[in-house]
Parts: sequence; C-alpha cells; structure tokens
Amino acid sequence: MKKTNLKLKGKLRTYFCWPLMLNILLIVMNFFLYLYQIVPGIVFSGFVIIYFLVTLMAYRGSRPALAEELVNFATQYGTVQKQLLNEFEIPYALVDYNAKLLWVNRQFTKITGRDRDYHKSVMTVFPTLTKEILQRAEAVGTMNLTLDERYYRVVMKRIYFDAMIPDSTMMEVDGSDEYLTAIYLFDETELYSSLRQNEEQQLVAGLVYIDNYDEALNSIEDVKQSLLIALIDRKVNKYFTEIDALVRKIEKDKYFVIFRKKYLEKVKEDRFRIIEDVKTVKVGNEMAVTLSIGIGVDGASYTQNYEYARMAIDLALGRGGDQVVVREGEDVSYYGGKTQQVERNTRVKARVKAHALREIIESREHVVIMGHHISDVDSLGASIGVFCAARVLGKKAQIVLNEITSSLRPLVELFTEENGYPADLFIRSEEAILITDENTLVMVVDVNRPSYTECPELLKRSGTVCVFDHHRQGSEVIENPVLSYVEPYASSACEMIAEVLQYFSENIRLSPCEADCIYAGVLIDTNNFMTKTGVRTFEAAAYLRRAGAEVTRVRKLLRNDLGDYKARAEAVRHAIVYRNSFAISICPADNLESPTVVCAQAANELLNIIGIKASFVLTEYHGKIYVSSRSIDEINVQLIMERLGGGGHMNVAGAQLTDCTVMRAKCIIQDTIDEMIKAGDIKE
Repeated sequence: MKKTNLKLKGKLRTYFCWPLMLNILLIVMNFFLYLYQIVPGIVFSGFVIIYFLVTLMAYRGSRPALAEELVNFATQYGTVQKQLLNEFEIPYALVDYNAKLLWVNRQFTKITGRDRDYHKSVMTVFPTLTKEILQRAEAVGTMNLTLDERYYRVVMKRIYFDAMIPDSTMMEVDGSDEYLTAIYLFDETELYSSLRQNEEQQLVAGLVYIDNYDEALNSIEDVKQSLLIALIDRKVNKYFTEIDALVRKIEKDKYFVIFRKKYLEKVKEDRFRIIEDVKTVKVGNEMAVTLSIGIGVDGASYTQNYEYARMAIDLALGRGGDQVVVREGEDVSYYGGKTQQVERNTRVKARVKAHALREIIESREHVVIMGHHISDVDSLGASIGVFCAARVLGKKAQIVLNEITSSLRPLVELFTEENGYPADLFIRSEEAILITDENTLVMVVDVNRPSYTECPELLKRSGTVCVFDHHRQGSEVIENPVLSYVEPYASSACEMIAEVLQYFSENIRLSPCEADCIYAGVLIDTNNFMTKTGVRTFEAAAYLRRAGAEVTRVRKLLRNDLGDYKARAEAVRHAIVYRNSFAISICPADNLESPTVVCAQAANELLNIIGIKASFVLTEYHGKIYVSSRSIDEINVQLIMERLGGGGHMNVAGAQLTDCTVMRAKCIIQDTIDEMIKAGDIKE
C-alpha cells in the first residue's frame, strides 16, 4: 500500500491561515503611517515583523499537533462506528483483496462460529464464495448460499481506500487503488421455505387417455370387457391416489387428474411407471393397453395449467401415444414412447381429412406445396400427390424445391413441360415468397417443424396452412394450421397422401409417372417394405399399383451411381461398434451430390450386421453435421435423436448439428448413449 500524507484543506485550512493573512492588513496600515510620521511607522514596522514571525512559528509548530488531534478524533469516531457495526443485527464482515477475513461483527460470529481472531479465507466458511467472485469487475454483487441448512442472500460491496473520505472538508488521501470488500448476510430461510411451500402447493393438471381402448376391447370376449375396464381403472386410480391426487373419469377412455406440484418430482423419478404397469393388464386381450398422459404446470392460472395439459396430451398423441408429455411453462419433457405405435385399421380419419382438404383447396385459387429442407423421395412424392389433388379441382399448384439432389433428379425429370406439366411446377423459395399471400394455401408435407421446411417464411405470409406428416411431433410445431393430419403410425407421407387421394374425388386419375413417384416414396421410407409396414401400407401400395405404378420402373429410378455406392461401402467398412450394440460411422461427403441420402442408406446397411441394435451415420454437408439413425425393434432411436435436437420415428430418426465437427458429433452421440443407458431410457 502506498504511503499517505495528510493535508489540511477547506474551511479548516482557511481558519488557520487567517493570522498570517492579517499581516497583509498590518503592512498596509504601516504604509499609511509612514506617510504621516516616520518614527511611529518604524516602531509599527518592528511590531509587524515580530507579529509575522510569531504567527508563522505558531502555525508551523501547531500543525502537526492539530493533525494528531484530528486523527485522534477520527479514531474515536471510528471506534463508535466500529462498535455500532459490531452490534449490528445484520451479519457483516470485511475481507481483503485475497478474500481473507479481516474483521467480523458479533452476528457474523454467531452464525458462522468464527471469531474476530479468525483471519483465514472466507472460502473456509462459505466454499461457494470464491476469490474469483470477489475479484470480479462489478463493485456490487449478490449471490445465494447455504450454511447449516439455512439460506442466505449475500450482498458484496467494494470499498476503495481512496474513496473512504472523498467528501472530507478537512483532509485528503493521496494514493492507493486497493480495496476491501464488505459482506452482508441476509437470512432468507423463512422466505425461501414459504416460497417453496407455496410452489409445492400449486395444482398440477393432468389428462390420461387410453390409446387403444376400442382395439383392446374388440380383441377379447364381451364378458371380459368390463373386467378389463375395471382393472385399468383400478391401476390408474391406485397410481395417482398414492400421490394424493384427485382422479375423475370424464369419458370411457379419458381421465382428468389433479395433484400438488410437490409430487411431480416423485412421478418423474419413477418415470411414470403407470404407462408400463397398465401394459401388464391381461384378461385374454392379445393387444397390450397403452396410455398417453399430458401434464400441465407452472401456468399463471388453473385454466392455463389445463390448457398446458391439453397441449401436452395432443403432443403425446401426435407422437404416437404410449408416453407422457410434461409441459412446465414453455419447457416440454418426454417420458416413455419406447414401443411401436399401434396401427389403426379404420380409414375414417383419412376420409374426413380428405373431405376437409378438398373444401380448403376449393376455397383457394393457388396452392403452394413444400416439404422439408433437402427434400427426399417421400417429400417429393407427397408433394406430387397434393399437386394431383389440386389439379382435379382446377387449381394452380406449385412445389417449392430449392435443391434437386441426385436421388431426386430422375423423378423430377419425369415432370417436364414436354410431358404435359407446367414449366413453373417447381419453384425456388424466392419465387414462392413473391407469389404467396393471405389467400394462398400453403401445403406442408413430410415435416411438421417450421424450421425444417423448405421456406419457413411462407408460413408467416399465408393465413391458410395445412400439414400432412408421419413424423412424431416435438416441442417445435407449426402454429394454428387450418388442417393438421399427423399420424406417426403411417410408414410415410406418401402412404398418407395415397389414402387421402382415394377419398378425395371420384374423378381423380394418376398418370403412371405420378403413381411411380408416390410409390417410390413409400418404398424408400419403408426400406423396401421392411420397416414400419402395416396393412394400410400395402393397401396404399396396391392402390398405387392399380393407378399404374410399375415396380421395375421405380427400381430404375432409385438406382445409385457408382460414387454413392462406394461412399456407402466406405461408411460400412469404417464403422465402429460402441458398447457391443451401436454401430457408429462417418460417411465421406467428398464428390457426393447427396451425402445425406447415402448417409441414410449406410445406416440401413449397418442394421444387417449381427448384434447391431442401432446404427448412427454422420456426414458433413453445407456446414452442418447430419446424423441418420436406424434401429430394428429394441432401441428407440427417436429418443436419442431428440436429445440432439432432432426427431423422427422409433426406428428411423435423424438430427442436424451446427457449430460442430464430425468427430465432436461422434463423441456427443456416444455421451448421449451413455447418459440414456445410465438413466434407464435405453437398454444395451
């Protein structure tokens, strides 16, 4: 610390200088005296000289004593202040630059057990109050910490040495940029406890739906149906009664649940075991009963909590059911969803959606169709199907396609002007934005995330948006569509469109190339009818075959070039097996026009290896890392991809990573697998 010098200043300095200033007045008086009489002037001059010498000696001699007296006064005054601080009801301490305790008051000693002779680091008392925190640039800071199960709010204020007496009118301090830190502790244990109790008493709204109520009842004898219903009711009521919940059955397959928030963590910890327990109910039914649960919490009112629960149950059903969705304000979390979706054999919904789509298209003069970014065969096939629907009603329809990859080019070349199709059938995003307004129908196929579409701007420009997709919904969804048809059980968007076309109009006729394109989408997304195929998948394929689809032509259209084949082989050859069950590989993107397609093909190939439960293939394309993941039945890769910000189906999923290298992405996948195995979300 620099040496400090005390100097008098202000009124005190002026007061002590007055005797010296009087010498000036005496000299002036002596001058006028010389004008009248010389002898008295000489005598008076001697008096002035003597007075000046005496006052000068007195001033110089008394200044140190005066400074000492001032210091003594300040010390006594400081002692009084120190006594007041010592008896201050708020715990108070002073620490130096290195976080060493210099002085503590009585209350600080009382709560910490450290007396005034304790001059160690403050971290020995509060481990979270580190030296780095005290040395931050901010002069004032606040943080929370705990001590002996009590909660304290800590206020830190920096005190600089050169600012201790900045407004003093008696002295000034030269030098020193060092400082002390004053620490105040405010006991907020009671406040924290009250807030926590208040939060724990908040009501949580829940909706419980039986996914396959009718299907399960139809699979058993009539006399056993009431028993099955009773057992399910008992399971649901018993589970929620354990957490002091109120359960009311509002329909034959729906329950409304209310419980306190303090029990929410408990059911989260057991990962809502009710969705697994209810599957054990067997009274001769071949089909296991599954539940979907939506939980709403942290709303501004009870009504908003119910709205959150309703949104959550819609999301759970949109993701295929057999899972729990918890919406806490704007945060959404998922539990369950490990089993395959149950296919519904009824086509009532498809017929209703077809009639609704027809009415919407009839009310609009222009239709703009778009799929997801970097369109694939399924997205293109579904877009062509919607184009055919608009054409039969005499409406102009255009497809947004920004990038034509090598896998799409053979199909796109079928729809040329020479073959009777409009020259502007395929347009880019820039053109679509110019022609889209409030009266334009924007048809979104094979995607339900706004950010994944070819042109998200179109969703804002149009007042009429329809969504047809087969992917499970996530927290990011297209807002307020006039028609939403999201069916995760469907194998592909082309399957859904093929079903809708059958009920759309009696006059609709597909050309062979149109049927080929839609059939190709079904073929690709089912991996040649080996993945996610059901009765309705083959019925859709049969309809397309009757419409003129030819398997041989489609096979030729979907052939790969030699470069793609070699890249796929390289990805398979360099794959590593992680934890004896997960195949992870990197697909080279050099000289490939569509590395994401090759990436997906390689992921399918890796599943043919014995012992592989899931495959992950990564490739770098357009500054992003694309991940394609596949599984057969044991692993839900969608849950893994959702951890990375992606999504998909149980057996087919993907994700996109930005600001990341391929090797880093590979490590992220491995870490995610480890975390989910540890948490019990997936099994090795």
